[in-house]
Amino acid sequence: MEFECQESTTTFGKADNPYEEHVDLNPINCIISQQKSSVIAVTEKAKNLIAKLNGKSVHSSSSGSRDLVLVDDIENLSNLYLLSITDLPPSLISEILNCLEPKDLGVVSCVNTYLYKLAADHTVWKEYYCERWGQPLGGSPVLGPGGVPDVKSWKELFVEKEFRSRTFMGKYTLDSLFGHDEAVRTVFVLASKKLVFTSGYDQTVRMWDMEKGISIASSRPLGCTIRAVAADTRLLVVGGTDGFIHGWRAEEGNPHLFDIVAPQDEARQFRIWEHEGPITCVALDFNRIYSGSWDMSIRIWDRASVRCLNVLMHNDWVWSLTPHDTTVASTAGSDVYLWDAVQGVKIALMNGVHSGNSYSLARSHAGKLLFTGGEDGTIHMFEISANGGHCLQKVASWIPHTGPVYSLAFEFPWLVSASGDGRLSLIDVRKLLKTTRPSSIEKAPKFNRLDQTSIEPPQRMLHGFGSNLFSVDIGLDRIVCGGEEGVVRIWNFSEALEIEQRVRKLRGLRLENRMRRRRLQFDMTSKTARGEQCTVVARKNQITGDGISWHNKRRVSGKLKA
Repeated sequence: MEFECQESTTTFGKADNPYEEHVDLNPINCIISQQKSSVIAVTEKAKNLIAKLNGKSVHSSSSGSRDLVLVDDIENLSNLYLLSITDLPPSLISEILNCLEPKDLGVVSCVNTYLYKLAADHTVWKEYYCERWGQPLGGSPVLGPGGVPDVKSWKELFVEKEFRSRTFMGKYTLDSLFGHDEAVRTVFVLASKKLVFTSGYDQTVRMWDMEKGISIASSRPLGCTIRAVAADTRLLVVGGTDGFIHGWRAEEGNPHLFDIVAPQDEARQFRIWEHEGPITCVALDFNRIYSGSWDMSIRIWDRASVRCLNVLMHNDWVWSLTPHDTTVASTAGSDVYLWDAVQGVKIALMNGVHSGNSYSLARSHAGKLLFTGGEDGTIHMFEISANGGHCLQKVASWIPHTGPVYSLAFEFPWLVSASGDGRLSLIDVRKLLKTTRPSSIEKAPKFNRLDQTSIEPPQRMLHGFGSNLFSVDIGLDRIVCGGEEGVVRIWNFSEALEIEQRVRKLRGLRLENRMRRRRLQFDMTSKTARGEQCTVVARKNQITGDGISWHNKRRVSGKLKA
């Protein structure tokens, strides 16, 4: 495997250089003339680099940066031909590895033990993992005594997560959760605690155990339809059509975090009334609460004091929002907005993204990917670029549904959509990612903007509903959705993961047995070849009459007797 760093070639005219030599300033493979006492034109940068590789120091001459260096000892410089990437300093190799994609990084680690150690322990694995899936649920790897990891390394976590993401194409089991009396408008998966929160037209909030598929608790009726739910390990908030935000704070020692059954308590619960219309979406981050409403505004609240910090006004009803870091993406009418949450100013706007309302929105963990679903049944993928100011650039589009796309959920690399046609679509965006990174400085993901005819359709469609699907979420190898039937359904793909793990183990055993049989066959073949050589030698001695054959011995003994 080669890693070439292209540099420009410096050429002098005949007036400056009668030999008219071309010098390649490649820092790894320095091409040097094979003839002794040749004249090479190099810049001061190239001389310093050659001296660094040979462990020497070169001082600048007074004749300028383009001076002629007479090379008399070609044998010393010809040793540069024997250098490989492993002869470079570890810091330089680390910079080279930092420019590789995960697949290429894995290939490099198979070259030799030195590159394996550098590639396996490289910090870029953490960047790749957090860019795709955020922080791991079990915490980041911690190094124990002697530098030995107490838990899995970032590379192992990345490989395992990448493997688990492929299980959504395998077998699944379907669980149906009954408890709501009317249509379910919203579902939310809290993967770190294996909890599911649902709500809808029956005005109650229900908490479910994701693994066991049982109802844990149900709140008292809140007085109106609940269209939005969001939660983390510290706070649970819901938004109602009466324009209020109701929240529960987590309790210490409670295995399910929130006591939603208890009556309203000011210490553990709160309610905010400032919106002038139904609340359609809510979201949380570390310090803020976000809420969007049909009053054409998004309000940003402080989590501690529950005080409004900013109001973002739109030109139409707000349908959905997704915050990331200091920016907020939102949809209002058929338009898509991008806001600065701190300054409260609009950064970017795209008009008429969908034919009709833009109902749904999803965003990647790194915040660079944005997905929209609309009333026309289409799904658009945008890249948020920060070059010269934030802007939205369309990457791809799909039309997997015949009805409106009411909800989207994204967990790399799968985009899941729920539609009014009663179907779920699974779209793998992995092939849209470029296979090269531009530099180690810019960590933003890059995407191939393909022709629409070359973009693959959804990799999988999940059926089983005869009516509208209003909400969907994804987490822990499961897809959770709710709709007009009032039933919460969980598509469990963990069985596919177990099956795939058994298949990989059997494949490894078969490969090991095949290699063992080949080794035995090679040993038997080599022994047979040595035996045949001995037989050929014996037959040759009988035919040619060499002195060591028994015929010659008998003839000699007869002559002696005579």
